[in-house]
Amino acid sequence: MPTRHTPNWQLPSGVSRGLWDYTHSRSIAEDYDETFALNSLFEHDESVLSKFFQPPGLVADLGCGTARALLPLVQRGHRGLAIDLSQHMLRVVREKVRLAELPIDCLQANLVELDSVRDDSVDHAMCLFSTLGMIRGRHCRRQALAHVRRILKPAGHFVLHVHNYWYNLRDPQGPTWLMKNLLSAPFSRDVEIGDKWFPYRGLSRMFLHVFRWRELADDLQSAGFRIKKRIPLDAPRRQPLRWPWLFGTVRTNGWIVVCQ
Repeated sequence: MPTRHTPNWQLPSGVSRGLWDYTHSRSIAEDYDETFALNSLFEHDESVLSKFFQPPGLVADLGCGTARALLPLVQRGHRGLAIDLSQHMLRVVREKVRLAELPIDCLQANLVELDSVRDDSVDHAMCLFSTLGMIRGRHCRRQALAHVRRILKPAGHFVLHVHNYWYNLRDPQGPTWLMKNLLSAPFSRDVEIGDKWFPYRGLSRMFLHVFRWRELADDLQSAGFRIKKRIPLDAPRRQPLRWPWLFGTVRTNGWIVVCQ
């Protein structure tokens, strides 16, 4: 695996400099659970996963972080496959596995390059906490989704979370960014509509792609997925949006999407 000081032109497919620095930060991994300890957004995600990940089987957590979403599922009878680009995050996961004696295997891998995982080998898969949006380049995101479809058994469910592009209209600086993005992206080779860079936990330029719904639906369809349920989320991203028919395009923080 290349080092943290790898030049930009040698970064893995779909990995921005900000994401590369994020995955190589020991402090971010070690402080991750404490940072989100009081955040209740995991509770709603857990309820969705519990409903659709039936019967118990092998769950692939794509971009698992410290496996906060995976652990409750494994404790209820599933087996886990924790996949992340960060060796520091996986080190935390392995320690949890050792202490609790949980049936979780760890794999360090780029989600765009999941060739090491066999076809039809997992019963369920999830990609939460905007992980899909951390992949730079639409062709790379589509390649990652194609891998998910390939490794998922035909009857399995795939659950993912992304942020809504138009929700930026509600942020103080959002309309300015959105206007610049809409006007500049069509004429740029390096920036797509929805690409954002921002400071995050000591990193000066973390990358995130935020989605328009039609864009996401097309990407999922191109990978061979059928959308089974779309859950628009409220501003704190802790529960479904009330009255989604009322200006839902700009009130929706993001979506949890269940596919099959």
